Amino acid sequence: MSPALPAAYAVPFAELALANVVREYPNAPAHLYTGPEELVAPRTLHPAFYGGYDWHSTVHMHWLLVRIVRRFSTTGDLPATLTTRIREVLDTHLTHANIAVEASYLRGRPYFERPYGWAWLIALAAECRALATPDGDRWADALALGVAAVGDLLGAWLPKATYPVRHGVHNNSAFGLGLILDAGGTAGLPAPVLDAATDRLRTWFTDDHDAPAHWEPSGQDFLSPALAEADAMRRVLPVAEFRTWIAAFLPDLVSAAPDSTLLDPPVVSDHADPQIGHLLGLTLSRAAALRSIAGALPEGPARTALLASAEAHLAFGLPTVSSGDFSSDHWLATYAALALDTPPGH
Repeated sequence: MSPALPAAYAVPFAELALANVVREYPNAPAHLYTGPEELVAPRTLHPAFYGGYDWHSTVHMHWLLVRIVRRFSTTGDLPATLTTRIREVLDTHLTHANIAVEASYLRGRPYFERPYGWAWLIALAAECRALATPDGDRWADALALGVAAVGDLLGAWLPKATYPVRHGVHNNSAFGLGLILDAGGTAGLPAPVLDAATDRLRTWFTDDHDAPAHWEPSGQDFLSPALAEADAMRRVLPVAEFRTWIAAFLPDLVSAAPDSTLLDPPVVSDHADPQIGHLLGLTLSRAAALRSIAGALPEGPARTALLASAEAHLAFGLPTVSSGDFSSDHWLATYAALALDTPPGH
């Protein structure tokens, strides 16, 4: 499995993302209406992130566009005309005026998209900054308003987040904070916020053991609760400590003869069902987590088994990314890119 997004996916993934970030309908706004004056179009509420069915999906599809530009705009694998189209869309959406509206919305609704959408906004800002071009810096400068909002919201939320959310959908605490730790420094989150996220993960999960992996997956998971937690702890524990921790947390996964249901791709009975179809994303998020966790393990049967399982999950999930069905096309390509672009390691 390559640790970098293969060039063959650059054009199809870019076309999927471009189609989604400008598609205002169908739309599922997670908006609490406080009065009839708020009965407005999604584009009015979210001038930057109105497309892609829901807010978090359009945020991470913007991330995908920037990732593709960063990877391929100078390699010849991305046609110049497509690069221009991507830049035009990002220039239209990622402006100071638009992000000011988005940041105000987040500050006014501190529970909106916590922490999943927050994490993807941080990842998007980091990706823009990592692009290291005038375009990327311009987009990142605009997104700084959103980064500041998320930083303040995290600072207010983390001290009172006594318990984590462990289920395998959007509100999963481990996945969100893990993504924030990956991207927060580059995005510009203050060090005390990142330290608080690290401390919260340690507080939540250090004493966990014997995860009920045999309960997974639930019927609409697109994240593995056990693997998301393990991958988060990989980020915050020294390697020797992590190996001791995961041996207690997922003993069947990292034993000398791994035998875990987490290694088997899920059965997906209806790809077009929006909830059952979440399991397609599970194949891709598991692939990314398995690869990362494997890189933190010593050479041996467990590491080999995790990498082989990641390959099997990818083989299952990748052909489903572009099906022509909007219920999956509006988000799966991001998770495919995350899986394909995840290097092994600690």
